[in-house]
Amino acid sequence: MTRPPRLVLASASPRRAELLAQLGLSVEAVAPEVDETYPAGEEPEAHAERLAREKAEWVAARAPGAWVVGGDTVVVDGTGLLGKPASEEEAVAMLLSLSGREHEVLSAVALVGGGATLSAVGRARVRFRAFGPDLARSYAATGEPLDKAGGYGIQGLGAALVDGIDGDYYTVVGFPITRFLELLELRGWRYAFGRLERHP
Repeated sequence: MTRPPRLVLASASPRRAELLAQLGLSVEAVAPEVDETYPAGEEPEAHAERLAREKAEWVAARAPGAWVVGGDTVVVDGTGLLGKPASEEEAVAMLLSLSGREHEVLSAVALVGGGATLSAVGRARVRFRAFGPDLARSYAATGEPLDKAGGYGIQGLGAALVDGIDGDYYTVVGFPITRFLELLELRGWRYAFGRLERHP
């Protein structure tokens, strides 16, 4: 029986680690050192996919023999890309810009292993209920928005802001599970509910 690959997560995100653990997959986590600056003119989807690949490749260069998984998430509204707010004030402004409206979440995943780098992007649309400054300030004061693209976490307290989703929930959380499993299959590994097994 072929031993499954050693998986390393190129991320400091506890959410991505928790989702892989939820699948029953054992992973190590290494935080990559990658410049996440958004260059002018780069399309949001290309930005997320490039960063996912760069994170995975940075860790792969330091983890010989491992199969490395990287990820990146961006939120896009009518005015452009929304990153992680740098302060509570910025989080409040970001949340109010999304209030009562729909926005798009793009989550990229990359897999480096077996001499190749593969990547894919999950997409979902999220509708926020309408709310005012008091609620936005109250949520920002919890600190949860400060490390989240778009200033909210759907899997946490930010769930109270969401009116509906069109698409993959896990893309909104930050790790498109289906896309990840598709990349594994392209490299010859099938998910078998708690483990990976080789397939032709």
